[in-house]
This record gives sequence, C-alpha cells and structure tokens, in this order.
Amino acid sequence: MRRTVFIGGNPDDKPDLIALMKQIVNGDEQAFGQLYESVAGPVFGIARAVVRDAAQSEEVTQEVLVEVWRHAADYRPERGSVMNWVLTLAHRRAVDRVRSVVASAAREERAARREQLPEFDVTEAEVEARQEREDVVRCLKTLTELQRESIILAYYQGLTYREVAERLSASLGTVKTRMRDGLIRLRDCLGVTA
Repeated sequence: MRRTVFIGGNPDDKPDLIALMKQIVNGDEQAFGQLYESVAGPVFGIARAVVRDAAQSEEVTQEVLVEVWRHAADYRPERGSVMNWVLTLAHRRAVDRVRSVVASAAREERAARREQLPEFDVTEAEVEARQEREDVVRCLKTLTELQRESIILAYYQGLTYREVAERLSASLGTVKTRMRDGLIRLRDCLGVTA
C-alpha cells in the first residue's frame, strides 16, 4: 500500500475528501483513486493495530476501501470528517475479522474434541457389563467347588489367601494352588489372552 506523504509540499495540496466523496457517489474512479491514496495508509494502520496479522490487515483494508466505493452515498458530512468515517469502517471491519477468527478457532477446537472422544453409549455399556457378568457366572460353574469358593472369597469378599484357607478349613498351599488353577480355567473359559 502506498501512503501519500507531503514532504516539503504545501498542506493545501491535500485533496478535499468531501469533494472526492461526492464524485465517488457519481462513480468517478479517478476521484476514488485519490481518496484511496489519502486513506489507505491510515486504514491499514487501524487494521494492523486490531488484527495484528499483516496479510489479514491488507485484506481488511481492501474490504474497507471496496465498502467506501460501494457505500460512498452513506457518508454524511454533518456527522464527521471523511477520514473519521473511513477509519470507523476500518475499525469495525477489523474487529469483525478478529471475532470471526476467534469463533472459527473455537469451532475447530470443538470439532477436534468431538472427533477425539467417542460417544459414550450408556445402554451399550450396561449390556456389555451384564454380558460380562453372565460370562463370569457361567465360567465359575465350570470350576471345582474348592476353586470356585476360593476365588469368590478372595475376589468378591476381599479375603487374603490365609483367610480363605481358614474359612475353608484347607491348607494355605492347597488354596493357592486351587486358586491358581481356577483362575487359569476362568481365563481360558472367558477367552482372555495373557
């Protein structure tokens, strides 16, 4: 973007922006070119201050200047200068851009989280848990009485090997062996791989 700088020139050489706006309303492209030279630098500056990204600031600047061309008839001199009107458009457009970028990033983040986390189906989980319980009960029935009782006391009632041996009036070594054998049979019956 080129910025018009008046070095050593007469400040009165600046174009009359209100007169240019009137000509732009009538479709005068040359007048728009002069207005463009006067406002493009400040518009870019406002956009850059809000958006922070140079490429997006350039896009905002172009969008604002197209808006000035299309809506020049909306300018009202009694409400303020042409420069203030254009810079207000620039600020609004830059803020909209930032909001859009933030909203887009938030949407992408939500979408990424949805893709990472599988949907939890309570009914499916309950059915699977019930099926697993039925499988364990079925497999427990295939064990000997001592194996089944030892495993139930240890795993469902939380007793130690010694407490299981005392409860069943069996030797500690026998209980350990039966439990080991019973757990191997349970594993095989349930199809669990070690």
